[in-house]
Amino acid sequence: MVTQKNQPFVLEEATIASIHSAFRSGELTAVQLVSMYLQRIEAFDQQGPKLNAVITLNPHILAEAEQLDKQWQASGMTGPLHGIPVLLKDNVNTTALATTAGSLSLKNFYPPADAFIVNKLRTAGALILAKVNLHEFAIWGESVSSMLGQTVNPYDLSRTPGGSSGGTGTALAANYGVLGVGTDTVNSVRSPASANSVVGLRPTLGLISRTGIIPYSYTQDTAGPMARTVEDTARMLNCLTGYDLCDPVTKQSEEHIEPDYTQFLHINGLEKKKIGVLRSFWGGNEIHLEVNSICEAALQSLQDLGASLVELNLELKAEDVLSASVHLMELDSHLSGYLANPLNQMPVHSLTQILESGAFHPSIESNLREALSLRFQTAAYQERLNQQARLRKILASVMEDYQLDALVFPHQKRLVAPIGEQQLERNGTLAAVTGFPSLVVPAGFSAPTQSSPIGVPVGIEFVALPWQEGLLLQIGYAFEQGTRHRKEPPFAPALSSFNY
Repeated sequence: MVTQKNQPFVLEEATIASIHSAFRSGELTAVQLVSMYLQRIEAFDQQGPKLNAVITLNPHILAEAEQLDKQWQASGMTGPLHGIPVLLKDNVNTTALATTAGSLSLKNFYPPADAFIVNKLRTAGALILAKVNLHEFAIWGESVSSMLGQTVNPYDLSRTPGGSSGGTGTALAANYGVLGVGTDTVNSVRSPASANSVVGLRPTLGLISRTGIIPYSYTQDTAGPMARTVEDTARMLNCLTGYDLCDPVTKQSEEHIEPDYTQFLHINGLEKKKIGVLRSFWGGNEIHLEVNSICEAALQSLQDLGASLVELNLELKAEDVLSASVHLMELDSHLSGYLANPLNQMPVHSLTQILESGAFHPSIESNLREALSLRFQTAAYQERLNQQARLRKILASVMEDYQLDALVFPHQKRLVAPIGEQQLERNGTLAAVTGFPSLVVPAGFSAPTQSSPIGVPVGIEFVALPWQEGLLLQIGYAFEQGTRHRKEPPFAPALSSFNY
């Protein structure tokens, strides 16, 4: 693992290591750091390019940062994320900031308790800087909501940032903070990672608690860390894992949690790795050519960095995998059950009440109505669960037969959608329906255009067997360090000066 030492502090692309180094040298305080991020948000979110990512700023953030500075002076770091500003997707509960899931139906709702992972972040010394936009109730993939409207991609203002965690993706890409939390039911951590040239990890189901996160589908829901680097993703993962009595699925993670995921970050981590290329997840039409070219170059980089590739010609297509997803079948039961629970003190108590209120974005109405028409715990539902089990067996068998460390494919077959269009042909469903972990890292950029001066980001996805997050991070880190594809977005440049 390479860490930054004794380098002059630069805010843009700052990492946990560079920030802590600046804290130790006296060059930077948490108050100064937060002030700099607040100025970037002020400059770019509702003026300038109007990226429109931030729903709510933490009104207590400077006081909290000042308290951490006092603790640093008195006794040193409070935890591994001391003073690190975090951006939360706004379906993650916070008592001090409203939690809306992007919906006017939950406007001004303050939960009675922080989410389990928010408590974990605060214990680690992190600062919750802001709640950011999402596709309302995490239901779709373009990151538009009735609370904030459309979040914009900082690499091409005519495109969406992917979704549903698009506010997190845009805000990280534009250097609004250091770390981000997304949630992922089908593609929703990895899609914005791909579209914004950042890193997104969907962990094995059960590694991270969902308590205090507004649900979509408990069979497939998970939170996931997002960051600009694999190292920061690993550092954040260290602080998110752990058994939660209120989320029983986390019990199975106890024997699998690594004490420190950064131990896997080796510059030569791709040497002797055997990776299967899932060709059926690549597009075959003209609209796919640009993404295919970028990902073919990524495959060559994997080989150059020491990996061996195995071409897999499985008759397994993303469209078929999507037919195993139960997200819409579970939406009414799981979301309505959460809203109706008196402990959650929600302002609306069912999906039906949301529809009756009219306080939601039109883009989710058809999905809400379809979810109401579907029956939970039916033979069709059980068959999808059976299909998920079969897919787990198929993947495990393929990886055992070929002695593979991971699978690789483009996260999405075409560039992220223009604003006003639906995001099509995403491949993240494979990890979502199997519960296997997957990691998306930057793979490059499309050709520059008038609306995108450096091109549109493209991400490549790696999938491994359950509890192999360390292996994925090892692969992703070596690829990242060997290729350095991440670029700052042209529409959120460095500011010329800061006033603390």
